[in-house]
Amino acid sequence: MKKRLVLLTIFASLLLLIAACGTDTTETSGSSSDDSKGAADTFTVGLEAGYAPFNWTQLDDSNGGVKIAGNAEYAGGYDVEIAKRIADGLGKELVIVKTEWDGLVPSLQSDKIDAIIAGMSPTKERKETIDFSENYYTSNFVMVVKKGGPFEGATSIQDFSGAKITGQLNTSHYGVIDQIKDVKKQPASDNFSAMRVALESGVIDGYVSERPEGISASSANKNFAMVEFTEGFKAKEEDTAVAVGLKKDSDLTEAINKILAEISEEERQEIMDAAINNQPAAE
Repeated sequence: MKKRLVLLTIFASLLLLIAACGTDTTETSGSSSDDSKGAADTFTVGLEAGYAPFNWTQLDDSNGGVKIAGNAEYAGGYDVEIAKRIADGLGKELVIVKTEWDGLVPSLQSDKIDAIIAGMSPTKERKETIDFSENYYTSNFVMVVKKGGPFEGATSIQDFSGAKITGQLNTSHYGVIDQIKDVKKQPASDNFSAMRVALESGVIDGYVSERPEGISASSANKNFAMVEFTEGFKAKEEDTAVAVGLKKDSDLTEAINKILAEISEEERQEIMDAAINNQPAAE
């Protein structure tokens, strides 16, 4: 009798153990399903967070800053505001990934991000590897120089003949420098913060940028001035416009274009003006 009771007890324990294991398996499967759903509900955007007023890094969520994934800092700027509009239109949660400029396209192609919204121009060369939305901003090239220096009063790009000039690596900014006769073209820079430091220290005489960044630089640093030209750089619209970078044949392209079409030119300028006013005092 005792042996039978022991066997029944062991059998009952085994049943409870099997039931418990079954419950754990079900919960694990449910958790994986929730994680997949979460990924589908996000719109992940890559940007440098170092190209004010298009994008920058800040310490909190002031002025609409968005938390940077895996980082204690936040991203703000014109690109972030456009990314918010697109994410809302898609019905998704915006996720910002801070990525070096040269890493943006590889990140897009390897599905680490869904889109590039980083002041990127839809050039012919880039279109060979990725697709672009319709333009969400168009600007023009300027030069950023030392205030009170010999180049502040320049009106033509040829006034920079003999000057030490640079631009950002792998951008049309750097390419147009060749239009200046006898210019001392310096090695391309990885980012705008480095160019501002080089200008401040006198390593360069100026760097090529777009008007919003030129306004940003001269507003952030009283020692800088932005030069606009009456005889400026010759550039195609694709070199001065910015658009959303997307994977080839992306399912998002049509939807993003519809969302961008709903943002008027007046609104875009208002967003840019606010970004210029809200940029950090220095980067």
